[in-house]
Amino acid sequence: MIPISLDDPFTFSCSAEVPCFNECCRDLNQFLTPYDILCLKNYLDMTSGAFLERYTTRHTGPESGLPVIALKPGDALKCPFVTESGCSVYDSRPSSCRMYPLARAVSRSRETSQITEHFALLKEPHCRGFEQENTQTVRQWITDQKLAGYNEMNDRLMEIISLKNLTLPGPLDMKSSHLFHLALYDLDRFRIHIFEKGLLDDFNFDSAVLEAVKNDDVELLKLGHRWIKKILFGDI
Repeated sequence: MIPISLDDPFTFSCSAEVPCFNECCRDLNQFLTPYDILCLKNYLDMTSGAFLERYTTRHTGPESGLPVIALKPGDALKCPFVTESGCSVYDSRPSSCRMYPLARAVSRSRETSQITEHFALLKEPHCRGFEQENTQTVRQWITDQKLAGYNEMNDRLMEIISLKNLTLPGPLDMKSSHLFHLALYDLDRFRIHIFEKGLLDDFNFDSAVLEAVKNDDVELLKLGHRWIKKILFGDI
């Protein structure tokens, strides 16, 4: 991993003409963020519950103690969405696929809550993309790969993980784990619980916020993050 700044250039390109095309979609260990799942299930025109059941597995993160969702690999441990011609869900591919060959981490100021981004270039021996001629900066890559929305939503998750590590070490209890999974991963069921089962009736959410989440999955996920922070940390 080579540290790199936002405006530093790097040479890399991935396409069907690169000899290692599709190789990074095998030997899969692909974790999905809540926003990844939102985008994939909508792209595939599936409910969140159907997507989770068909394409994913769930376990508890050994460090965070939080529910973690991973893609269920197909034959030869390859991504279920990879084809000979490439990714069949390319327009809604997960954030880690979009970011590669970069890695991104963030730190948050305790005084100002301002986020600072840190980047590194991952040069893996099998990847021939670095032999191509395309050169761009990290900033250009983020724009070209349409990562801004993914990064914004994933940072909301990272804030919860950081708070959890600081204040609640160890696995969540069964109820909290279920609610975390419901609010962040199983969005369609979360919406049903809000409007048909009164899940949030005892919480002071603005009526305009609740109206916005009726048909907007992104706003629903933002509400899910706020609610989980309230459930776990008393923070809304």
